Amino acid sequence: MKLFARQVCALVKLSFVELWRRNDIFALVLLGLALMVPLSMATPFGAEGASRYLDEMALLLVWGFSLFIALGTGQRLFPPEFESRTIYPLLAKPISRGRLLVGKYIGAVAASWSALAFFYVLFVASVLLRGGTFAAELPQAIVLHFAFVALAVSVSLLGSLLVSASANLTLSALVLVGMFFFGRRLPEYAEGLNPALAWVVKTVYAIAPHSEFFDMRQRLVHGWGAVDGGVLVAVLAYAMWYVFVVILLADVVLNRKRV
Repeated sequence: MKLFARQVCALVKLSFVELWRRNDIFALVLLGLALMVPLSMATPFGAEGASRYLDEMALLLVWGFSLFIALGTGQRLFPPEFESRTIYPLLAKPISRGRLLVGKYIGAVAASWSALAFFYVLFVASVLLRGGTFAAELPQAIVLHFAFVALAVSVSLLGSLLVSASANLTLSALVLVGMFFFGRRLPEYAEGLNPALAWVVKTVYAIAPHSEFFDMRQRLVHGWGAVDGGVLVAVLAYAMWYVFVVILLADVVLNRKRV
């Protein structure tokens, strides 16, 4: 057990440091500084209430940046190891493929969470400097957003073992963004279709990752109040279950790969 913990911790540290060495994460941080600060601190036409909609736009940017980082980190976990053949020294330690998968995944999630935490610190600080306040919605919004990032990394990780990098990033982004904006409407949309298409839409709704479950932007910006504790626990349980299933599938795929 101690050996397992040491190996996983070493892999987490290695994956975390490797991902933060890449220039694209720092570029996104600078982009966030350039875009979110003016948006969240502006007061259009001198109307205080109108600034809430700019805050919502700033949060949408946070979601976009975090998704970009999560998909990128998940995609880069294994394909570069296969291409450069650096996976051979890792497996020769010896480290099982399951431990390698878990360690790299946790490291990628940690790196993505650290970038997301920076974006939220930036956003919250700018709103507080403007004189705004946050209630119980803020902790819930942050926790659910962190859960979404963990889910997005797992989806990208599985895709990286199945298809090419461009196909993985495109398909993962389409599914996650599509569910984020249109997931709530799919059951209603399916009612107006013929039985065959309705079955396809309902199947997609059943197995696709429900990004919309984690979105609390409007509650946070407009002060609509926190969600019920039971709902929060249910959404977090859904995220944990989905991540577990996806990582389990990734483990099966990785063990079938010839290395």
